[in-house]
Amino acid sequence: MSNERLFDPAEGSLRTSVGRGAFAIAVSQGVQVATQFVSVLVLSRLLAPSDFGLVAMCAPIIALLGMLQNFGLVQATVQKKDLTVRDVNFLFWINLSFSAALALVLLALSPLIALFYGEPRVGPLIAAMSSTIVISGLGAQHGAILNRRMQFGRIAFLTVVGAITTLAVAVGWALVSPSYWALFAGTLAGATFATLLTWLFSGWWPGMPRRAHDMRGLLGFGAGITGFNLTNFLARNLDHIMIGRVWGSVELGFYDRAYKLLLLPLRQVSDPLARVMIPALSRMLDEPHRYRHAYLRVLNLSLLLILPGVAWATATADRLIPFVMGEQWHQSAPIFMALGFAGLMQPLNNPTGWLFISQARTTDYMIWGFVTAGISIIAFAGGLYWGALGVAIAYAISEYIKTVPLWYYVSRRGPVRWREILQACGPLMLAAHVSLAGVWLLRDQFSDSTPVMLATNLMLSYGVFLFVVAAFETGRATLREAIDLVKGQLLKVRVSRT
Repeated sequence: MSNERLFDPAEGSLRTSVGRGAFAIAVSQGVQVATQFVSVLVLSRLLAPSDFGLVAMCAPIIALLGMLQNFGLVQATVQKKDLTVRDVNFLFWINLSFSAALALVLLALSPLIALFYGEPRVGPLIAAMSSTIVISGLGAQHGAILNRRMQFGRIAFLTVVGAITTLAVAVGWALVSPSYWALFAGTLAGATFATLLTWLFSGWWPGMPRRAHDMRGLLGFGAGITGFNLTNFLARNLDHIMIGRVWGSVELGFYDRAYKLLLLPLRQVSDPLARVMIPALSRMLDEPHRYRHAYLRVLNLSLLLILPGVAWATATADRLIPFVMGEQWHQSAPIFMALGFAGLMQPLNNPTGWLFISQARTTDYMIWGFVTAGISIIAFAGGLYWGALGVAIAYAISEYIKTVPLWYYVSRRGPVRWREILQACGPLMLAAHVSLAGVWLLRDQFSDSTPVMLATNLMLSYGVFLFVVAAFETGRATLREAIDLVKGQLLKVRVSRT
């Protein structure tokens, strides 16, 4: 294979690759959500809220540096039309150099970060976390190679291995020595093992550092992605920073657990789907009809799967949270409920990133990031007076406010128009809100037993959702596609067994 074709997908049907990729990612995400659920169930009983609060204080800083270390160059590897070995080698050394430099900066700043929070335990913890930045930098381009090649089965396997390793090490450590170090140990172990396997699966080894022929173009593309990521960082992490600074680790612990139990699983669906859709859509730019159909099909199917579950969890939060996490976490329930309304909108809004990146509109992406950051800063500042619950309510309101301008802005260019989004996704969004209202009104009518109550209301949520969706022509089309997809996967399983 020539250097120019080394990183391209194998020849074959793009639709088949996307279908298999989506199925593999769905399976891996099912496992990851399950491990996340077990993590919440077990670790919430082994560790104190303040332990999670301490890690949550460090998380925004680690997220910021992790974003800076990639400089948008992972997406450049995936999106660039003609990618050479020299390009990838250049990007690898840039990623690794940024990672090492940022890790050293974090080590130097760790005492100041502890001083900012007024919590001395944060200093050693965040200094130790600097090691994960270097480990991530070592595997960034190798993971991008797998993504560009559309080797989604291997990516799914890596995701599962990383999640299980993280959980096993964290639980094992917490059983022996229950403290916040258990959470760090799990993260470090999962990242290390996943990086080693990524190198093995990609089959590519870097050479000596050399300049790329299209160095300016690669860095320019990455700069736009980084600009959005910086502003998006504020939108996603400023709430944690504000709560930790003003209200302390315990209040932040309640907020962080609610946030992770609801919004993190949503990202665990949208982020892996992005790995499938961005390289696929990048190769459909010359076929607008095909591009539009692929995007709307995957978006609608993901909404069909996710939204009824979010509606159910939001409406039953006061019973769900104590049941899953223990009575000591009951203060997280109203926070979870407020965040649930943001969770209804994010599965619709987050995939707009697929459009920006696949169309190489990184400047537009960055501009929208500034708008989002401004809305979030105003919302968080407005809600902070009322503690974590006030911030959660403000966060949900901001998610609704930005939806219309976001879709108007992203659809000004490219094959997907806002009217098509409204027609295709409107029935699904309406159905989600009707489901939430229905479960809220009827949730206590079935049983006093919490497990029975939760199970029956989950069925009610999906039943109401499907009933409302089926009332619309576009909704019925989405349901038919979902049925055909399930039938196709079942047929493949039967064929493979014969």
